[in-house]
Amino acid sequence: MSTPQPAASSPTLQIVSIVFFTFISFLCVGLPIAVLPGYVHDDMGYGSVMAGIVISTQYLSTLLSRPMSGSLADRLGPKRAVIYGLASCGLSGVLTLLSTSLAQFPLASLALLLGGRVLLGIGQGLVGTGSISWGVGLVGAENMARVISFNGIASYGAVAIGAPLGVVMVDGLGLWSIGALIALLCAAALLLAWPKRPAPIVQGERLPFTNVFLRIAPNGTALALGSIGFGTLATFVTLYYADLGWSGAAWCLTAFGCAFIGARLLFVSSIKRLGGYRVAIICLAVESLGLFLLWAAPTPWLALVGAALTGFGLSLVYPALGVEAVSRIPAASRSSALGAYAVFFDLALGIAGPLMGAIAGGAGFAATFLVAALMAVAGVLLSLWLLRGESRT
Repeated sequence: MSTPQPAASSPTLQIVSIVFFTFISFLCVGLPIAVLPGYVHDDMGYGSVMAGIVISTQYLSTLLSRPMSGSLADRLGPKRAVIYGLASCGLSGVLTLLSTSLAQFPLASLALLLGGRVLLGIGQGLVGTGSISWGVGLVGAENMARVISFNGIASYGAVAIGAPLGVVMVDGLGLWSIGALIALLCAAALLLAWPKRPAPIVQGERLPFTNVFLRIAPNGTALALGSIGFGTLATFVTLYYADLGWSGAAWCLTAFGCAFIGARLLFVSSIKRLGGYRVAIICLAVESLGLFLLWAAPTPWLALVGAALTGFGLSLVYPALGVEAVSRIPAASRSSALGAYAVFFDLALGIAGPLMGAIAGGAGFAATFLVAALMAVAGVLLSLWLLRGESRT
């Protein structure tokens, strides 16, 4: 008679124990996300483009570090990548803390703030790629959709918690408290990660990153077209609300995150049942509806509904397109494939700030959500084309 497996060995608990580190890294992302645009725009006296650049610097640094993150995780193991990433996030908190102490020197303060955003972006990339590879290495490639889904729940759940928490902390203590908390959270996470069992390093052919990137590109482009919506919401919803004289902008991020998590928990199995491309088409259509509603909303409550629909729609786009893409890459290059795929997500968030900042400067903040909605519609069309191509093979 077989002996029951201990609870700690169940795939779900193993996945959760690893994506917890993604939760910590994205909590570090979420804490300043709702307050930094206003801090840079109002307190430091810079314009909306600079406010967008400060937010997007993190995403761009993640984008540029993805080849290194994937290669490091493939060669040295994903646990090592997670540890390095948590250390980088912790240092970003230290730089943010130093930036607030030099507020009387705007250029020095801005430089330190940007430096912290760079380190946070690198750390996020290492932890995100490493956590997924670590989880898949422990529970098997057949559970990849679950690992990616739980990793996303950790990501957006952390942002949903961190955004309003950051507002409360800044109102009560000041921006310095966010930098201090980021450093403390990462130090604690490092202590937890250090003794955990690593995933085995997969041996075999390792494709050059350029080859992996080109194989991933069609799916990644569809992901980017959908992810612009999140980048726009995260960067400009605070200024959009302020421009309309509304309060409670941080709750849009909470509504987005809650809807995102709910959809992933309820419908992740649909990827196996319906196929990744079909799920992506449905989800991108729902996201575009939410963004159109944000653009046209006459009241804060309808804007909140639009944010929730955006989160619900975007929820399964990443795992649905990702499972289809990564399945075509050798296992020894899995981390590089995940990193290459994530490049498109990072690129979307990186260009969202400056691009939508320029649009906001010329046409107003509402127009940013209209443009994001149209891009999500383009993502629907591209996913339809990918599904048609898969049907022919």
